[in-house]
Amino acid sequence: MTKFTLKTYRPSAETEKPHFYILNKGMNSGKPLKQPCPNCFILIAPTEEAKEQLYWLSFGLWRAKSFHYYLKGSVIPFITKNDLKQGILNGFEQANNDIPIFKKSVKALQLLEEQEKVYKLNLKLIDDARRAVFYRYISKKRYS
Repeated sequence: MTKFTLKTYRPSAETEKPHFYILNKGMNSGKPLKQPCPNCFILIAPTEEAKEQLYWLSFGLWRAKSFHYYLKGSVIPFITKNDLKQGILNGFEQANNDIPIFKKSVKALQLLEEQEKVYKLNLKLIDDARRAVFYRYISKKRYS
């Protein structure tokens, strides 16, 4: 089992070890992040390979809404550090039971993430094109 450290993120405490961030408040609690935010934990892994494995495990658990079970709070839901760690350890144990299926699932998640980025870029370009078409219409009316 890969050992990892889970801490509350503080901007003053930076680390050089492989790490990523995990959101801890709101309905997206448990979402892994590349960049820190005010309400997050930092997961520090021993190696870059372990970090990638834990990142995609956390991402899959978050997408499957596995962390919703651990949410507390009535107004702003949040997840505690111990509950998050327990959820990751449970997921890690299940992933280690069938490593080939886990690797196949991670590959599928990565492909879907790339496809989602392409779709978001296309939607942004379509939105820009709409804005340009309408702007052209307005500018003709204004200067006629």
